[in-house]
Amino acid sequence: MMTTAISEQASTVTLNQLLTRVARRESLSQDEWLRVIREAETESLRQLADQLRHELHPDDVVTYVVDRNINYSNVCFSVCNFCAFYRKPGHEEGYVLPYEEIYEKVEEMIAVGGSGVLMQGGLHPDLPLSWYTTLLKELKTRYGIHLHCFSPTEVYGMAKTFGLSYADVIKALVDAGLDSIPGGGGEILVDEIRKKRRTECNSQEWLDAMEAAHQLGLKTTGTMMIGYGETETQRIQHLEKLFQLQARSLAAGKPGFVSFIPWTFQPDNTPIGKVIPNRLSAEEYLRWLALSRLYLHNIPNVQVSWLTVGLADGRRGLHFGANDIGSTMIEENVISKAGANHKATEQMLVNVISEEGFRPVKRKADYTRLTD
Repeated sequence: MMTTAISEQASTVTLNQLLTRVARRESLSQDEWLRVIREAETESLRQLADQLRHELHPDDVVTYVVDRNINYSNVCFSVCNFCAFYRKPGHEEGYVLPYEEIYEKVEEMIAVGGSGVLMQGGLHPDLPLSWYTTLLKELKTRYGIHLHCFSPTEVYGMAKTFGLSYADVIKALVDAGLDSIPGGGGEILVDEIRKKRRTECNSQEWLDAMEAAHQLGLKTTGTMMIGYGETETQRIQHLEKLFQLQARSLAAGKPGFVSFIPWTFQPDNTPIGKVIPNRLSAEEYLRWLALSRLYLHNIPNVQVSWLTVGLADGRRGLHFGANDIGSTMIEENVISKAGANHKATEQMLVNVISEEGFRPVKRKADYTRLTD
């Protein structure tokens, strides 16, 4: 494990030499990446990230999606102390949405031009696999929408509950209509911090579930939540693990991660909110957004999290390497309970993209463009 101190070898290289190597997509050691994030001027990071964004997307398109987050249940046998959403099994505030209520939510989403749903919940110990597969089949049959559902952590929970492998769980879900998998539960993929935050699914289990999805040909999204007590070293280690998994998936001829989304911890109403009451500054978020774009040059898209940082800094992020501004968030119940209360309509996102000099294009959750 890398120490916080910068190694003597890394310190003998000048910062300009490191930035030149970053621009050439050359490999840097973790110590060298630490020097970059600690010493580089924000404008230097911004320019490098913006240059890579333009190389990957020379048409200067910034995409967005109109969809709905449907949190089908808040019952969860994990007790992550950064989460304000979950309720333990048996809690009076625990719920499981009836199918009919989910259908109504989908119909409301379609009525405003939505293309699919991002459906996530807790790790429910009692729902049978047939509950999930029947729901997916019904949604696909009734509406033909894109189903971007069930994070690696939920796949882990299902595998544990049903005694199945990750591949068996994912195959059953795909056969029922699943189209892609979101990256929820990633947070920071370093067990030292995950244990402190009482995360049920460890880093390797999350990665294994995601790799099983990649091997089955599913497109997925990678994520990183920063500002909940992790170190800069741990953030770098997280990025490296995603980079290596993506490299393996691409080498196997699979699409792997189609996007990466970094966001900031929201402390309100969470058990650790009193210990970490302050949100990450916009400056720090934008620096890590840029570094993420540069580090994960094998992932085609990077999304700025306007939901957690707001539209004002979200639009700035479009110049720090992001080529996607995410969803209108017709409904969101997890991060909002922790204090992320920013709202946006489709027209607001389109206006932001256009005002920043880019061309707005609507997409589906797997980054398939719906307009051009």
